[in-house]
Amino acid sequence: GVDVHGYADPPEGPKRQGTVTYALLVLAYVSGSVPTSFLIGKIFHGIDLREHGSGNLGATNAFRVLGIKSALPVVFVDVAKGFLPVWLFTDLAGVGFGWTLAFGGAAILGHMFSAWVGFRGGKGIATSAGVFLAFAPWAVLGGLLVWCAVTFPTGYVSVGSIVTAATLPILVALTPHQGGASLLWFSGVLAAFVIWAHRGNIRRLAKGEEHRFGRGGHTAGGSGGPKGFNA
Repeated sequence: GVDVHGYADPPEGPKRQGTVTYALLVLAYVSGSVPTSFLIGKIFHGIDLREHGSGNLGATNAFRVLGIKSALPVVFVDVAKGFLPVWLFTDLAGVGFGWTLAFGGAAILGHMFSAWVGFRGGKGIATSAGVFLAFAPWAVLGGLLVWCAVTFPTGYVSVGSIVTAATLPILVALTPHQGGASLLWFSGVLAAFVIWAHRGNIRRLAKGEEHRFGRGGHTAGGSGGPKGFNA
């Protein structure tokens, strides 16, 4: 196999998978757990985002409550939280692709279950995109197109996110990517996990209670984020 930089995987001996590797795995979780939207809400708007909108700490609720000027850096940082660990840590640890996936998974778990904010967080979309940006950039581009194609006509951000997650393994299979079958399995597990994270949205959709994008409303940040995001 090859690593995220396209080089042959080094041997995965006990020496290489020692203290440094496990320390980097913890660091991947810690970096992923940085609650970007919570910090921006507190520092620049003086609010706890968990108490506004959907209560979610992802980019969508940041856009809804804080406005686009605050949401854009949230997206950028949340994507970077997934991309950087898989891009950097594999070479630092000198391990193979299985560990690279572990670093990515740890970053995603950190984003979704941050120890800094009571094990709450986002729903994994942006940080997952960052992980796959390193492995399968064309699949990420395809996912973005799928998200736009579903979200804007329907008005449901959650539906766009669920459909994008469900199509991720297909997009990975159909586009150039690293990691072979390992990445395909990882994308399937991740898709199921992200859909599970949207179970509350699925319940609201079934009851007809899920709000749509673009139904104007008040935002705490004053920059005009649309009311009704529950993703």
